[in-house]
Amino acid sequence: MTDSSPQPMQSSLQLMSAPDQMRAVGAMLFVASEPVPLSAFARHLGCTLAESRLLLERASSAFGAVGLVLQWVDEDHVQLGTAPDLATLIRQFLGQERTFRLSQAALETVAVIAYRQPVTRADIESVRGVDSSGVLQTLLARGLIEPVGRLPTVGTPLLYATTPEFLRLFGLSSLTEMPSLPDDLVDLIDDRLVVDGIEEAESSEG
Repeated sequence: MTDSSPQPMQSSLQLMSAPDQMRAVGAMLFVASEPVPLSAFARHLGCTLAESRLLLERASSAFGAVGLVLQWVDEDHVQLGTAPDLATLIRQFLGQERTFRLSQAALETVAVIAYRQPVTRADIESVRGVDSSGVLQTLLARGLIEPVGRLPTVGTPLLYATTPEFLRLFGLSSLTEMPSLPDDLVDLIDDRLVVDGIEEAESSEG
């Protein structure tokens, strides 16, 4: 008597049909509770990092047809998200019609972090010119930023970066979709960060 039970799908990418490759990638992204590294796709699909990236790029258009997008958290981590143009519908569906508003101070702070991450609190305050500890706590509580390490300098201050929730809130698939800053504003931010870094180094030497 033959065994009619389903057989497990081959894990090697080369042995999969194109539809099965899409199914595998979609299933992995769907069940993941956090951004998935490219190395995880490569390991479980038996392929290289380059092949994993190419497969995800091909899958992107297929996801778009069902209201989903690939969100690249950084160069090597990706997750599924809902299409930005469906944000209002999704909020209504989830009963989240009331969305929180960020204060001007919070918007300024998260903008500095987003465009110059990772940054320290001192970096942020050198650009804004005011204490930002309270605003940072608000952004941390709302999951828009997170500590990502410490700067190897005097006091080893925390470094902050944006989170996948930041991308979701602002309807971005990746940080590369953020609008470019005017050149004069970029120069102003860089000048303030450089001056602050020099002053901090001089104070530590003294």
